[in-house]
Amino acid sequence: MSAIRTTCPYCGVGCGVLADADGTIKGDPDHPANFGRLCSKGAALGETIDLEGRLLRPMVHGEATDWDTALDLVAEKFSAAIAEHGPDSVAFYASGQLLTEDYYVANKLMKGFIGSANIDTNSRLCMASSVAGHKRAFGTDTVPGTYEDLEQADLIVLVGSNLAWCHPVLHQRIAAAKEARPSMRIVNIDPRRTATSDLADLHLSIAPDGDVALFNGVLAHLAKTGRIDAAYTSAHVNGLAAALKTAQATNLDDTGLKAHDLAAFFELWASTEKVVTVYSQGVNQSQSGTDKVNAILNCHLATGRIGKAGMGPFSVTGQPNAMGGREVGGLANMLANHLDIENAGHRAAVQGFWASPAICTKQGFKAVDLFQACAEGKIKALWVMSTNPAVSLPDAGSVAEAIARVPFVVTSDMIEKTDTNALADVLLPVAGWGEKNGTVTNSERRISRQRAFLEAPGEARPDWQIVSDVAKRMGFGDAFDYQSPAEIFAEYVALDGALSPTVRDLDLSIFADVDYAEMIPIQWPRNGHRFFADGRFYHADGKARMIAVSAPKLPRSRFALNTGRNRDQWHTMTRTGKSRRLGAHLAEPYVEIHPVDAAELGAEHGAIIEVENAHGTALLRALITDRGPQGQLFAPMHWTRQRTRNGTVNTLTAPVVDPVSGQPALKSGAVTAQVYRAKWYGFLACRSEPAPSAPYAAVARTATGWQMELAGRKPSADWAAEAQNITGLQHADVSIQTDPSRGTTRVAIAVDGVIEALLFVAPRPVVVARNAIISLIGTETSSLEALAGRSAANQPDAGATVCACFNVGRNTLLSAIEGGATSVAALGEMTCAGTNCGSCKPELKALISEASIRMAAE
Repeated sequence: MSAIRTTCPYCGVGCGVLADADGTIKGDPDHPANFGRLCSKGAALGETIDLEGRLLRPMVHGEATDWDTALDLVAEKFSAAIAEHGPDSVAFYASGQLLTEDYYVANKLMKGFIGSANIDTNSRLCMASSVAGHKRAFGTDTVPGTYEDLEQADLIVLVGSNLAWCHPVLHQRIAAAKEARPSMRIVNIDPRRTATSDLADLHLSIAPDGDVALFNGVLAHLAKTGRIDAAYTSAHVNGLAAALKTAQATNLDDTGLKAHDLAAFFELWASTEKVVTVYSQGVNQSQSGTDKVNAILNCHLATGRIGKAGMGPFSVTGQPNAMGGREVGGLANMLANHLDIENAGHRAAVQGFWASPAICTKQGFKAVDLFQACAEGKIKALWVMSTNPAVSLPDAGSVAEAIARVPFVVTSDMIEKTDTNALADVLLPVAGWGEKNGTVTNSERRISRQRAFLEAPGEARPDWQIVSDVAKRMGFGDAFDYQSPAEIFAEYVALDGALSPTVRDLDLSIFADVDYAEMIPIQWPRNGHRFFADGRFYHADGKARMIAVSAPKLPRSRFALNTGRNRDQWHTMTRTGKSRRLGAHLAEPYVEIHPVDAAELGAEHGAIIEVENAHGTALLRALITDRGPQGQLFAPMHWTRQRTRNGTVNTLTAPVVDPVSGQPALKSGAVTAQVYRAKWYGFLACRSEPAPSAPYAAVARTATGWQMELAGRKPSADWAAEAQNITGLQHADVSIQTDPSRGTTRVAIAVDGVIEALLFVAPRPVVVARNAIISLIGTETSSLEALAGRSAANQPDAGATVCACFNVGRNTLLSAIEGGATSVAALGEMTCAGTNCGSCKPELKALISEASIRMAAE
């Protein structure tokens, strides 16, 4: 069987993938998003398609059942709630993991047949502020940029975007362009110094939410130095005077930046015509996210730097189909096909095309408000599709409690055990990536096919089919009698055609006669089209609008918590957590803390930090680094309650949202921090998955099974019994070594001479060769040798993983450096590290520098 052309299910770059049923994954050299490149996550997709943990049959109240029983119950409960409490008593919460066809059907059912707009999505957490900013400025949600602009620009400004870790293939494209054209300049605006900063000519460590002040400063500088394009703004832009007046009154101290850095950036932006401003979650996930977007757009509109090659604002999205969801109205404040709920003409047009009995007349609950409505008893039936809000939403503990208060909850998911599924009455098994067919739209408006190369396991079904079957049972059969995703896509395109007299940006006419089965990646409205090249926008008068925005006044606290992502993990790790090599880079929940802050708290390397506020508490491993400023903490959001006892970071984030977009502020919450005074620390390696039972416990996959980091305040009286309980090996052979003088204990558990588990306990953070210990699991090593902690067959310990693409460890790299590899390129030739996605290159450079200093001292 030849490889199937499909699309990666991770970020919004939308990389093309060649996939085989045996799990072989390669980048598609013909896909215009990536031209064969893949990041570490994409390259490891073949390691995530196994059936471990999969939900394979419908379940009702924890018991397996058949599809008819489950779907009848879902339809009955939703219909009863609507009949008794009205259409606004039910809600869907969807996901950027859905395909466009799935999104279209769910949106059609809720808005056109149930008659409520209570369908929102986890994309609200990703790019809602961009949507709102675009609509305020352009009159519609239009992303004008293309990836080619990144290669044609003379200046790229990356704002709130760790592109190297979160959109690695775009980072590679920019790095290649800069290497080919060294005159290109790159500015990285981020409170933290990240892997992306390594590529930048200038890094601006901006204060949290200082972006409005910064770009107001750019606008004021443009006016001061005569760089505003008066002819362009007069012909094509409204609102310049008001926006400029506000910008000139801005206090630049709110940026937290030094005067000489501000002056350098202002002049660089002003003097470079071909500038692309790329922004992501650091802009969007803010209480002032929409204003930040408009502050950026103001600068491009004031100079006419939009609608032309190599220039313009560019929002990059976090999920594979956040854009597709926007297109078909998957947000609570949108109608299908980029139309507005509040517009009576738009509502009538959509309702007429659907021939639907009802159409929503007002916006529904946005994500944070939706779960607040659940807590208040307003939602009587809730359907969560392919996402895990009990972990990913702010104030996650309260969200879990809110879901538990809903009388009837149904989830559609691939995975059986998630934090949200634990609260559901009905679980519906869905087909996942590699098992379903449909389309996705990437960040540059390019629609690509996702194609199945695997059979759906068990009784799993695609989302569109499940939603359609429920719609039929609710009495809407004729409108949902779809036989394939191709039919749904054709209806979506036909709806766009029927709406053609309506002035808007979405134009799918290029897809009217497309062969769905053979469809190649195509950018709407057509490849090569430049939005706004003619100076025409989508407000009634055809002009864009500059928006007067003021810098927010932030309350100060001892610590501000910034949340984000790891290089090799994705959302709540239900997919990436299956990959042994992806879990090896950073295997436990951690918090970055500045050395000065750590010293004041008395935190040493390996300490556990207790981070707390009114919403919750998290125990996180201290990663002491000067990458971030003093007073600012950074923690990734990936760990769930299945993987950690007390490391779910969104228990700390407040349910504070942008007033325009409804997007939550996840980047600058107030917290306190102190050292968690553990009395014992442990490291466990074992063959079967352990339960995270200690106060601090973090579970991760390994090459031989599982590992767990542990800590607590009350040492066990019997570590051998504790190890048996954690691993479920109560009847296995146990060997134990103790060193009373050091307070250490080592436990080996074997079955028929094969090492099943090793536990190392100490009064301080455990220092052992973890990879060596992991390599002993499943081997016929004597317990005495295993407890010594040496690797199987005396193989050298590769050390902590640095390059996840090729599983290259720190010790291997240091050996190569000592052997003469004194550049990143040389390391790549000797070890392959850094030769795929390139995200580890900053760490490779740091290792070379560290080794050079050490060797010089010797």
